[in-house]
Amino acid sequence: MGRITAYLCVAILLSGLYSCEEVRVEPGFEDTEQMTILDYIAENEEDYSSFMQILKAGGIDRTMSAYNPDGLGYTLFLPDNNAIDRFIEQSNRFSSLNDLLNDLDYVYELSRYHIVNIGINSNDFPFGALPDYTLSGDYLTVSFVIETDTSYYVINNQAPVIKPDIELSNGYIHIINNTLIPITFTSYEWFEQHEGFTIFKDLIDATGLQETIDINLKDETNTARPFTLLIEPDSVYHKRNINSLDDLAKLISPDNSDYTNLSNPLYNFATYHILAESKFLNDFIDIATNYITYSEIPLNINGKGLDIMINKGKEVFDTIIDQKDTVIIDYVGFYYDESNIITQSGAIHFINQVLKQQRPSRAIQTFEFYEEPLLNEYRQEQGLYLIEDTSWLNVIKWSGTDLFFVETRDDASPAWGGDYLFMDGDFVISYTFPKIIQGKYTAYLGADAYSWENALIEVFIDGKKTGTLINLASGGTAGNPFAQIDLGTINFLKYEEHTVEIRSLIPGRFLWDYIRFEPE
Repeated sequence: MGRITAYLCVAILLSGLYSCEEVRVEPGFEDTEQMTILDYIAENEEDYSSFMQILKAGGIDRTMSAYNPDGLGYTLFLPDNNAIDRFIEQSNRFSSLNDLLNDLDYVYELSRYHIVNIGINSNDFPFGALPDYTLSGDYLTVSFVIETDTSYYVINNQAPVIKPDIELSNGYIHIINNTLIPITFTSYEWFEQHEGFTIFKDLIDATGLQETIDINLKDETNTARPFTLLIEPDSVYHKRNINSLDDLAKLISPDNSDYTNLSNPLYNFATYHILAESKFLNDFIDIATNYITYSEIPLNINGKGLDIMINKGKEVFDTIIDQKDTVIIDYVGFYYDESNIITQSGAIHFINQVLKQQRPSRAIQTFEFYEEPLLNEYRQEQGLYLIEDTSWLNVIKWSGTDLFFVETRDDASPAWGGDYLFMDGDFVISYTFPKIIQGKYTAYLGADAYSWENALIEVFIDGKKTGTLINLASGGTAGNPFAQIDLGTINFLKYEEHTVEIRSLIPGRFLWDYIRFEPE
């Protein structure tokens, strides 16, 4: 059984165990049908009085007695008094609970860092980031610890969940036995705080990529996007007789020491380890596709098997012979237990082989406008958003009528991912999507195709018209108005960005979900 499969099995087992232990709180007074989160803490003050004071000092206690205005509940990861005591004992900043409570800026962030802006049962915990931000504007991650006699969830690799799923009128409480410490460091600062990654850190320094990965997404002046680092620990390099940056440079770029040059092999080796989005392990599961890197070529990650595999079949790393069985290790894998690190720059994962650049095979690519930071902000909360100025977007251009972004926050939405662009009238809209491996693909347009109010359109890719006119008044169904419309065969001759443009011939509604390319 692969490790990722083992984790999924544990998740199922945990959900079964926890569902049996789910705590339904009975009211202790007449005027309420169920306790709120704050009521529960007050009723159990002997265990949670310290965090109650933190909530009050942070000015968030009344929120925990109210309903979420979005109607989605809250999730509180609640540390008990012992956890707060340990946090203070281990702190260089606070010597007592009063010290902590008097630091209003810190307690403001600390209180909100423990509260997720959606109610989440442990059955729905992912193997990665929780599906919504905390009230401090951060993500929390979930990992599964598998031990001989027990298995349990850990939040942010910091706090084991010791009592999950206390269901209350305005959300859930999960009891944790460590305080969650707000993550304020960047991905580069993470290296400065952890040993065992000297070679990779020296690689970042030598290639001049410090500023690239030393970004704080909560800094209002920051314009960069989050990213994912794939890191080999020193132990992985040592297995390949690479004991220093010099050894690595001799292997990757023996004849060129201009390591900060964008065409240098060592520079591209380093940037190949940086994915152009923040991805957690659960984001890779059940998907096999190419991911854009900061280098000149993408890498392939296949999460459809027993393990999550990088560049499957591109290089043989080991051959294991066990009696009559031979196992060939021909992919880069993940250290699951240690991965899903979150920083203020994005995600960090640890890999078990030296990741060299490989020319990937073509894969199914679905583009949903994630290159637009503004739309990613809108995705955090349900709504209909008018985009008033074309300068607000980078790779989407339009004219003729207003452009809206619709975020349903509904897992049952027929739209892929529950969101889409919306226009109504006479329009032209274009989208420059990321690089795609050259070759022949069948192109598909995802759009609403089940309303007589929809437009008649024509589609162009890189200026060339595809297929015939598309009548968006037919093709969908009452149960699923969004259709996948075949645009025909596209032959991309270069690995580069491309642009799809859609024009209305008969004005009407246009609900644009995605553009997809499947290799032929």
